[in-house]
Amino acid sequence: MLTGSEMAVVDANAEALGVPRKQLMESSGHALAREVRTHAAPGDPITVVAGRGNNGGDALVAARFLDQYDLRICLLGRPETITTDIARENWRALQRAEYSTAQVRDSAAFELGDPELVVDAMLGTGIAGDLREPAATAARAMNDSDATVLSVDVPSGLDAESGTLAETAVEADHVVTFHDTKPGLDDLDATVTVADIGIPDAAELFVERGDLLRLDRDPASHKGDNGEVLVVGGGPYTGAPALAAQSALRGGADLVRVACPASVAREVQGYSENLIVLPYDDDRLAPTHVDWIAEHAVSHDTLVLGPGLGDADETLDAVADLLARFDGIAIVDADALQVVPEVETDADLLCTPHQGELRAMGGETSEDWRERQALVESFAAEIGATLLVKGPYDIVSDGDRTRVGRTGNAGMTVGGTGDVLAGLSGALACVQAPIDAAALAAYANGAAGDRVVDERGNGLVATDLLEEIPTVLWA
Repeated sequence: MLTGSEMAVVDANAEALGVPRKQLMESSGHALAREVRTHAAPGDPITVVAGRGNNGGDALVAARFLDQYDLRICLLGRPETITTDIARENWRALQRAEYSTAQVRDSAAFELGDPELVVDAMLGTGIAGDLREPAATAARAMNDSDATVLSVDVPSGLDAESGTLAETAVEADHVVTFHDTKPGLDDLDATVTVADIGIPDAAELFVERGDLLRLDRDPASHKGDNGEVLVVGGGPYTGAPALAAQSALRGGADLVRVACPASVAREVQGYSENLIVLPYDDDRLAPTHVDWIAEHAVSHDTLVLGPGLGDADETLDAVADLLARFDGIAIVDADALQVVPEVETDADLLCTPHQGELRAMGGETSEDWRERQALVESFAAEIGATLLVKGPYDIVSDGDRTRVGRTGNAGMTVGGTGDVLAGLSGALACVQAPIDAAALAAYANGAAGDRVVDERGNGLVATDLLEEIPTVLWA
């Protein structure tokens, strides 16, 4: 089952893989026409009620394959307001072929007629809530008629995110939905057909440009609405926590704080005036600091734990203690990873190991990415965490869903790129589920590296990624 927003991601990923939306619309129209033939006899009067989006576009395609019927096509709105180029092209195709079409510019002008079957193609999976005019009038006419009602993808008025059906929704007798079922369809008193329209499984497996559709920054948001991140790192190393924190800012977090030993606080602050540094006494993280850090962590949306901490025994003891107390979202990286399999925690863990660190955690890997995919998925389920295992193919899994990232290049083996990835994951996990945050972070981190190499050649350094990440995510 896919929600409407997930389906939009899959559609866009299919296009990125070389299956254009125009082709998918053509396949959807064929599937709809087949379903019409199942429920209507040749010569029957049929009315197609099409909206101005791609849902209506699917029905406009189908009309070209229904010449054996007494067909009437009704567009809700003016043709010039059709919202997508491909739907507009299919409207023009009907005009040039002189199909019987009508335009409804006012709800008072809507006439359903007396069809045997009516195709509801008014609103698709991206619309929720009560129907507005003229769709509301059209829906009442459909519900009051004796015609068989066939809805395209979902009945108009069904919220494809929550499965909620509006009071004004179309009461469908049959639904033809595409690629996968949608929330709420199983609860309808209607037969539901799931049509294969040629979207490859890879569109759900590989992280592609469509995944960027998950990002939505409210223009009316206030400071903090887009996330606050606490990076706990530094001591033996100063660059790692600074890279992670700057990456979290570039990834969209509103506020990023770095908790680090006082001995390196000035150096960490020196990397950027945008960082808020919270120093604690000592040269490295130790159990005596856990109470203080835990108090700060609860007021943040995510915790990024590990960059530059080192692997001293007392530091690892402190990491284990902090994770045992924490019940939020924690991104665990670098030396901190080794304590994860043994710690009992209520936190949602997103771990970002490379393959060597994965083995140190007790996981297995393989040179073949498909075999590695299965191994990572199994280990994620075993330890109850989301894993982002870095490599030429990044494998992301929470034990249930698994995604594969293919961006990036050999230049990204340089030190610091993993710290950038950890910080980016922390920012995205403020506003996304951990599995989606990890997938987006892997994609954006690698794509930023690809942009650097494409523009400047080999020899990238981690700070180069910081400059490109906003363009990848937000441009």
